[in-house]
Amino acid sequence: MKRFSQLAIPYIVWAALMLVLPMALIALYSFTNQGNSIIAFSFTLEHYAKFFTDPDFLLILWRSILIAVKTTIICLLLGYPAAYFISKSSEKAQNLLVLCITIPMWINMLVRTYAWIGLLSEDGLIQRIFSLFGFGETELLYTEGAVLLGMVYNFLPFMILQIQTSLSKMDNSLLEASADLGASPVQTFRRVTLPLSLPGVINGITLVFLPAVSSFFIPKLLGGGQYFLIGNMIENQFITVGEWNFGSAISVIMAIIMMLLMMAVRKIEIRNQGGKEE
Repeated sequence: MKRFSQLAIPYIVWAALMLVLPMALIALYSFTNQGNSIIAFSFTLEHYAKFFTDPDFLLILWRSILIAVKTTIICLLLGYPAAYFISKSSEKAQNLLVLCITIPMWINMLVRTYAWIGLLSEDGLIQRIFSLFGFGETELLYTEGAVLLGMVYNFLPFMILQIQTSLSKMDNSLLEASADLGASPVQTFRRVTLPLSLPGVINGITLVFLPAVSSFFIPKLLGGGQYFLIGNMIENQFITVGEWNFGSAISVIMAIIMMLLMMAVRKIEIRNQGGKEE
């Protein structure tokens, strides 16, 4: 046991330097009012009051949560059937299909998002296909739809893989028992398959919603700066405006929101497992 504790020391040091210290500095900046200097500071709640009393900031936060919810719902609606199909395939086919889903993830997410700019632009492939079917000149790029498309494209694999993992681990004898007891395929799915796959669904929702609500480069590239989300607001405060303290306060608010959501998801998962936490 002592040896394992010693082996954990490098990780603890790394976590302290790379995770705990930056978060502590961000929290400190959020309660100070001296720009980007922490040598001389005074405690204040001004930045939090500024955020919660300005309707424009709250609108941006609501817009970010709304598009994250839309992204999560679309990923779930598309991801569950895909994961179900993969789980019902042969082992060889499963490996091939999972590989097809993960291969695009080997490419940097920024590069993949840039590719959609060319596809959605006025002379892009999608615009030309629309013209062939008589849709005319349709505004595709720099719209909410383009931002939503980019988020679904980038985060959909996380949903599929999580649900597929849960479905693959499911005991097929339970499905056979359900059929033997006279349940229809729809009843079997509703009473057996869906409840057993809920852990994967919950994990998938978490892995999609959290990055979607804080994404900044997808709205910036596909929204063209016209679709401003909370991630863009934080980036703007740090890089463009130079208001490190206000940007830190927004970051802390988002971190608290995400932690609360993760706690809620964890409680739902425990309740789904019968109220017993392992």
